[in-house]
Amino acid sequence: MTTTALIIAATDLVAAVLLSAVYFQRHRRRDLVVAFLGVNVGVLAVATVLGTAEVALGLGLGLFGVLSIIRLRSSEITQREVAYYFAALAIGLICGLPHAELATPLVLVGLIVAVLAVADHPRVLSRSRHQTVHLDRAIADEGELRAELERLLGGEVTGLTVQQLDLVDDTTLVDVRYRVGTPAPTASLDPRLGTTTSTGTGPTTGPGRTPSTDTEQSFADLIGGTR
Repeated sequence: MTTTALIIAATDLVAAVLLSAVYFQRHRRRDLVVAFLGVNVGVLAVATVLGTAEVALGLGLGLFGVLSIIRLRSSEITQREVAYYFAALAIGLICGLPHAELATPLVLVGLIVAVLAVADHPRVLSRSRHQTVHLDRAIADEGELRAELERLLGGEVTGLTVQQLDLVDDTTLVDVRYRVGTPAPTASLDPRLGTTTSTGTGPTTGPGRTPSTDTEQSFADLIGGTR
């Protein structure tokens, strides 16, 4: 192997380790870290051995197709993990093919790692959520269903898809995407009175006293007076 090929191979290993470290730090799935590293090194080895100018294009398409079939036959993974999976594959393929210069593969590999690290950052679209909700009521009206989901999830529903509406068992299965909202304030300042009122309690009849407190005190005074 030439010096350029060795440098590119070392770059591939560093990039694969960085990509796997970013994924594991954020999602903590050791099995997929092994899968990412294995796919990356395997593609790098195959592409290096077979990477001639005549078969380069067919090799790339064939590897993507074969590994896609393997992924479909394996356990279910999320779309986020699919992105990491194909990033590891693409890095191995880019570094395994022959290159006359170092700049192009280094820039492409760095771009892949940087884009995934930024796009999967916890602060990017941090309020967006996705859940599949199984309701114990059959709700056919979309407006009523949206209001019920917002009440249960405590956020603004941005999209929903009813997967199953069971009128016999009175249930609804819905795929919902929503944005987490800020919690409602439990107390507010009345600008006219200059006093603080809290939700969930009755109006005050005196400093720090509620109607129920006055009733209890009057009843205690009555009992004390009859003794």
